[in-house]
Amino acid sequence: ELVQRDANIGIQRVVKGLLRSLVDAPPAGYRIEPVYAQPGRPGYRYARQFMLRFLECPGDAFEDAALDFRRGDIFVGLDLQPHLVPEQRGYYRRLRHAGVRVEFVVYDLLPILLSKRFAAGAAEIHAKWLRVVAENDGALCISQAVANELSAWLRENVAEQQRKNLLVRAFTLGADLNPSSKATALPEGATQVLTAISSSPSFLMVGTVEPRKGQLTALDAFEQVWAQGVQANLVIAGKQGWMVEDLAARLRKHRERGKRLFWIENASDAYLEKLYASSACLLTASEGEGFGLPLIEAAKHGLAGLASDLPVFRGVAGTHAYYFNGNAHSLAVAVIDWLSLFGRGAHPRSEKMPFLTWQQSAEAFKAALFGGVPGQLPVH
Repeated sequence: ELVQRDANIGIQRVVKGLLRSLVDAPPAGYRIEPVYAQPGRPGYRYARQFMLRFLECPGDAFEDAALDFRRGDIFVGLDLQPHLVPEQRGYYRRLRHAGVRVEFVVYDLLPILLSKRFAAGAAEIHAKWLRVVAENDGALCISQAVANELSAWLRENVAEQQRKNLLVRAFTLGADLNPSSKATALPEGATQVLTAISSSPSFLMVGTVEPRKGQLTALDAFEQVWAQGVQANLVIAGKQGWMVEDLAARLRKHRERGKRLFWIENASDAYLEKLYASSACLLTASEGEGFGLPLIEAAKHGLAGLASDLPVFRGVAGTHAYYFNGNAHSLAVAVIDWLSLFGRGAHPRSEKMPFLTWQQSAEAFKAALFGGVPGQLPVH
């Protein structure tokens, strides 16, 4: 997917962070070769034109030749392409027959588990992708919570004879923003926005604006907070996604936009760094997540967290974040409570929250890839 476009959302940040770290420190005895496929074309090609750009090298040194593979190679589907992977089902079979191990990274099962929060057909597409994953050798999940959810789904949806050969395990993601981006220029008006954000306690939400992320709940909650005369900002950094047309219109026309409400729709990595540095608290109001990367990106900046009480968030942040349950009213109460704690310096702090760098995450990835044995996390 990254060869086609970089949406710069969570999965793309993971792919870029892991890719650079794996290229810098490949597994012993292996060479990292990024590859890609295209819709309607069977097979994979070397992504050498992309890598030249990614590594900021002259762009005419290599061509994207067809993939050459042999026994002992390992294919890892690092990016997420649920539409394309089923088209390549026969190619993965060909790889396996040639002695190539075929693995996929699984980021979440949210289109299935929270199907009402996704466009029509998303659950079926995701399930079709997972069935292709299940035909292969392994799944590398970005959290133990996702590994548990995948194992449960496999037990319900895939025959025992097939799933018993699939190795499911988890690794932990890293904390850095995309280290390959050297861009420092900020868009017009960014300085004024950052000044406004810094002037009052600001709650930052990072991620695509879509139903399960909780931006609607957050807006409803902050309207209650503002109605009580509380001075606090809500900052949303993320492009418009699906099924949020009414919310997007409301955000754009809101009387507090540019005052106590800010929506940055296309934040670069450089801009996102500034937003983290200028805010007081990261707000993650999601109904479901595969990992919760912004929590550790925030911890990297010493930014406190206010999160919906999900097991995956507890697994990432532990006691280093403040949690809430329920609807907009519950969140409004939590925001006011958090501000009271913040004013006394008694809020949960993230400075000592343990997290990995991308290089450490890559080491965990390699350990999962090479250290697992069938049955480590049984799914049958």
